[in-house]
Amino acid sequence: MDSARSWLQKLQPRDKLRSSTRKKEPCSGGEDDSNTDEEALSNVTKQKAAAAKQYIENHYKEQMKNLQERKERRNMLEKKLADADVSEEDQNNLLKFLEKKETEYMRLQRHKMGVDDFELLTMIGKGAFGEVRVCREKTTGSVYAMKKLKKSEMLRRGQVEHVKAERNLLAEVDSNCIVKLYCSFQDDEFLYLIMEYLPGGDMMTLLMRKDILTEDEARFYVAETVLAIESIHKHNYIHRDIKPDNLLLDRYGHLRLSDFGLCKPLDCSTIREDFSIAPNVNGGPQNDERPAAPKRTQQEQLQHWQKNRRMLAYSTVGTPDYIAPEVLLKKGYGMECDWWSLGAIMYEMLVGYPPFYSDDPMSTCRKIVNWRTHLKFPEEAKLSPEAKDLISKLLCNVNQRLGTNGADEIKVHPWFNGTEWEKLYQMDAAFIPEVNDDLDTQNFEKFEESDSQTQSSSKTGPWRKVSF
Repeated sequence: MDSARSWLQKLQPRDKLRSSTRKKEPCSGGEDDSNTDEEALSNVTKQKAAAAKQYIENHYKEQMKNLQERKERRNMLEKKLADADVSEEDQNNLLKFLEKKETEYMRLQRHKMGVDDFELLTMIGKGAFGEVRVCREKTTGSVYAMKKLKKSEMLRRGQVEHVKAERNLLAEVDSNCIVKLYCSFQDDEFLYLIMEYLPGGDMMTLLMRKDILTEDEARFYVAETVLAIESIHKHNYIHRDIKPDNLLLDRYGHLRLSDFGLCKPLDCSTIREDFSIAPNVNGGPQNDERPAAPKRTQQEQLQHWQKNRRMLAYSTVGTPDYIAPEVLLKKGYGMECDWWSLGAIMYEMLVGYPPFYSDDPMSTCRKIVNWRTHLKFPEEAKLSPEAKDLISKLLCNVNQRLGTNGADEIKVHPWFNGTEWEKLYQMDAAFIPEVNDDLDTQNFEKFEESDSQTQSSSKTGPWRKVSF
């Protein structure tokens, strides 16, 4: 009714103006002019009414869609709980937890959020553009991960498009394989992304605690990584930074893909390179050519890798161990580069260190570019023929690489025989992290608040292995 009055008030001056104009005009043709004005007025009113009708219809259509999806999620959870033979008390607790999360999500959608709405707690990540903290919303007590990015630094380094792509991807992709984005906002200095907090830590920490995984354990996490990569490829995004640090684990040990700061939509006319590699990456002679690295046993190489891994993870240089050769060479590349990274991670899970690891990043880059001569499987690792075959078909030329024609090429590989792809996220995970409460951060690295350098933590937070 208020809207109708406001439209009427807006129309009234025009009516007066038109009637005043008609009085001054000569009598000839007055009737036709009056009809024209009335017709124009009628058209304007019709357009406004149509727009209002469309807005109301869309609003309620969206509300009904959200309610239907909410009902479907509850029905799905009830069905899974019934099939899983869960006690009635546990079923009720899980259903209450779902309702709580649904309500929080709807409230977050309605409310215009700001940093003052959150209590900032433990820092669990730090990078060139900002930090990631566990935070608690003040009104509800709900726990999230807040990614805080400094806008001036992003502008200086030309990273604005990357952050937009990250936000867009998180908003577009509705998948239980990737970290969920609840909302985003900004102030004069920072951009904030409020995401779900996954207290299980990351794959890097798990690998450093376990050294190596069995093939059954690795198969579970490689399979979940395949689903995660597939979910973003279906939306025409390339991640470009698949590595153990970006594979987070929820409190039940299931994997979620995160950190889309380097992701790119595939329909970009050009993909500007972001990896600064020295010009002599092809392995040619250098003036300051270093002596070849000493040959090490698998155990010695594993110890050397672990000694340097944390430092590389948080340095400005980073680690190139998972980057595809076509990316390092600044050639054109597509989604296939993510499958190369998967092969490197699978190798590390089974052997203990990445396939092209060297004492310094530049040597690693040279090995990756010359992968034909440097991809070797240590006998001590005792990999199955199927595992070696899959790794070899991921760490190879783009034209021969599995995944080039879609994730199904990887899913049907013999190494995955018996894998129930549709049930992975309903199964018990290979490892269940120890999580004491919603604010537990024992599975993440510790950061000194007053120091820009990260501090390594001891191997606290034991992992409990469960059967499949």
